[in-house]
Amino acid sequence: MRLLDLSGQQFGRLTVIRRDGTAKNGNATWLCKCSCGNLVTVDSYRLRHGITVSCGCYRRDISKARLTKDPRTRKQIGNATNLPLVNGSNVAALTKISSRNISGVIGVSFDKRSGKWAARLFYHGRYVLNQTFSDFDDAVAARRQAEQQLSQQTNVKVEEPAEG
Repeated sequence: MRLLDLSGQQFGRLTVIRRDGTAKNGNATWLCKCSCGNLVTVDSYRLRHGITVSCGCYRRDISKARLTKDPRTRKQIGNATNLPLVNGSNVAALTKISSRNISGVIGVSFDKRSGKWAARLFYHGRYVLNQTFSDFDDAVAARRQAEQQLSQQTNVKVEEPAEG
């Protein structure tokens, strides 16, 4: 089968520079330069069929535009309480009650299958607390104790959000 030479052609934001090898599926791969300046290797099928049109910057640009047009997001831009990371952890995730939360306490939920209350605290990719309790108050107490221990170890303050 004859190889198509795509050198110099433009596909979306990508300009083909030269052939760069062969993919595992047998398709030719091409080294391309994106309009943002990044170099990327793309399968010829994906180029010719418009599946890949940039190095990834197009998707980022579209996502950013959608976010900034959303009035809920625009309202939160510049809000200092939204700064997410303290010591590499998202404090908002530790301190914000989810709309799905029925217990009213962050990190405490009812497991219907076991019929028990679960107390959890996830920090830096691991569970600091992941236990079940028969009594709701015991689960809340365990969560509070785990929060205190975490706060003392890391200087990350985990507290209940203000009512309102």
